[in-house]
Amino acid sequence: MAALVEAVGVRKSFGHTEVLKGVDLAVDRGEVVCLLGPSGAGKSTFLRCVNHLETIDAGRIWVDGVPVGFRQAHGKLYELREREVARQRRDIGMVFQRFNLFPHRTALENVTEGPVRVLGLDRAAARADAMALLDRVGLSDKALSYPRQLSGGQQQRVAIARALAMEPKLMLFDEPTSALDPELVGEVLDVMVGLARDGMTMIVVTHEIGFARSVADQVAFMVDGAVVETGPPSQVLDNPQQPRTQQFLAKVY
Repeated sequence: MAALVEAVGVRKSFGHTEVLKGVDLAVDRGEVVCLLGPSGAGKSTFLRCVNHLETIDAGRIWVDGVPVGFRQAHGKLYELREREVARQRRDIGMVFQRFNLFPHRTALENVTEGPVRVLGLDRAAARADAMALLDRVGLSDKALSYPRQLSGGQQQRVAIARALAMEPKLMLFDEPTSALDPELVGEVLDVMVGLARDGMTMIVVTHEIGFARSVADQVAFMVDGAVVETGPPSQVLDNPQQPRTQQFLAKVY
């Protein structure tokens, strides 16, 4: 079966600074891939390219066989209109470092909004689904709470439920625990572990080496805008082959 996500030669520059320098990565269906590497390696930028929040300058990214952000006609690529890109993004959930919840809406309303407005789901059905998702992330008792009434960990779990409400094929996590106090990290990682067990395809930018070791099917180490080493956690984390990977892990272990 073809990979759900395939990136080939992806390049991205901001002004004169080239941030991605030919990234290659394949993610199979049901697989969890953790992107590791130092700050500034291009991990978050690559993740944003996967759902076309950033437009790539060269290369290709496919999700479920469809080129992200572009269509091909007569041998040429044409960038999609924003409405067409938004339609593609329905299948790609994303959880950011900052929770990006609507502050004036309850947890239940935050999770309900997308299915009603984007998918056209009946509001009663969307509420029932949202309550089930809040229960899944351990927050059914906080359904009527506003973001300001929730801890950072709780807000992030609502954000995960909100992304899941769109029934995505793929979940992207951009350092989902980096803004949390240490005692709250575990509750978010536990939810992500559950998603992995349920077979959700996930790409996770993280500094949580323990999570990568226990949950990832594949670890990709990025530095200076390129993936320099990939493989199962036992290989990349315990027996890295590239000197740059070895240096990084020696500092974080």
